[in-house]
Amino acid sequence: MSDAKLTAVEAPPARWGLLAEFESVEKLLAAAEAVRKAGYTKFDAHSPIPVHGLDEAMGIRPTRLPLVVLLGGAAGCAGGLLLQWWTNAVDYPFMISGKPLFGLPAAIPVVFESTVLLAALGAVGGLFVANGWPQLFHPVLRSERFRAATDDTFFISIEAADPRFEDGATRALLESLGSRAVEEVER
Repeated sequence: MSDAKLTAVEAPPARWGLLAEFESVEKLLAAAEAVRKAGYTKFDAHSPIPVHGLDEAMGIRPTRLPLVVLLGGAAGCAGGLLLQWWTNAVDYPFMISGKPLFGLPAAIPVVFESTVLLAALGAVGGLFVANGWPQLFHPVLRSERFRAATDDTFFISIEAADPRFEDGATRALLESLGSRAVEEVER
């Protein structure tokens, strides 16, 4: 055996993008709209409070989640009704004193519960898919400045994977929008 130590060659950290810090809601809204108008598509705004109008400024389309919930509820309703009809009228008919094989009033509680169950599961599943969950770590969390995002500071992050991203031009744009600081974020 040799006494030589093996050393790993570390690759330089890959750049994820840029993070710009803003001091007010008004500056954040103006910056988000300017970034969208500049043609960037892979950017996000980070805020410690809900900011009304931020979705419009970023160009975010309304969610399709209500459709997913509606389809889940309809499937639950149809499935609950079909299950009870099948078991009572086809699979195991129970004939007593001329009563119908299937009665809708008796089926309502199960239909209601299956509708609510599948609508709720559709909502949760749709949220997971739409938000790309579970995402256990995000590169902006490496930034020391970003800790203020839960307190009193607003941020815009632009990914280097954006087709319009050019380091110098993107940095100049963020600085021209009135940001306090612009920093590079590594993967």
